[in-house]
Amino acid sequence: MAKLIKRLPMLPAERALKVISGRWKAVILYHLFDGPRRLSALQALMPDTTQKVLIQQLREMEEHGLVRREIFAEIPSRVEYSATRLGLSLEPIMLALCQWGQHHADELNEMDRLADCIIRPRQAQDAHAV
Repeated sequence: MAKLIKRLPMLPAERALKVISGRWKAVILYHLFDGPRRLSALQALMPDTTQKVLIQQLREMEEHGLVRREIFAEIPSRVEYSATRLGLSLEPIMLALCQWGQHHADELNEMDRLADCIIRPRQAQDAHAV
């Protein structure tokens, strides 16, 4: 983390929001919670975004320590993105945001407009895997 390109806010809540803000960052993290993915796989999961925007969001998340980019020495070269330990620590926060979004939609009688909220806490996933 020696190079910090953009100065982050001093207020912790504002800092957190700055790091995860961006049209696609939450969606990218959501898909990386399941494991590493190639750029093409992320694009297929997020057809409403452009490759340029997706790469920009991934670079910002990498800069802030949420995502790791791994380049494999293969021909042709292969690049995979994965959530770092810091990125994975956002999973319960994303779950809480998802639940709050459902509550908000319910209060405004807009539940019929929502997609399913399928983020699950990692502990629950690990318990089922055992």
